[in-house]
Amino acid sequence: MKYKFEILERPIGKERPRYNSKTKRMYTPTKTSSFEEKVQWAFKAKYNIETELSTKPFKAKIIAVFKPAESLSKKKKEELLYKIDYTKKPDADNIAKIVLDSLNGLAYKDDSQVSALLVLKDYGIENKVIVELEEI
Repeated sequence: MKYKFEILERPIGKERPRYNSKTKRMYTPTKTSSFEEKVQWAFKAKYNIETELSTKPFKAKIIAVFKPAESLSKKKKEELLYKIDYTKKPDADNIAKIVLDSLNGLAYKDDSQVSALLVLKDYGIENKVIVELEEI
């Protein structure tokens, strides 16, 4: 089984759970939960799957594409589009965490099945995340 889809949003990293001192409970920050919903929606929009979930190992490739800042000159923007050197936040591991956690129960039973992972951060014309999953 092979899946490939895009999330047309600026990539974010998974935030740490927060503690509410009034209710004495942990909660997921709104920014994280809303991005996870967008990942799930993008997957469901392309693959309307109602079958048994795979228990085989997967390899995953996640490409996080960031649009250059609007304040940059046209020349500087064009230079950035041809370089693979996006070194700003969010961290690559946090991008992978939010995407893989979102797909639990959709593409596979649990993200622990992902045994090979490649995460790339790059500049591009628009903000998006490209996800490729393949059973090994």
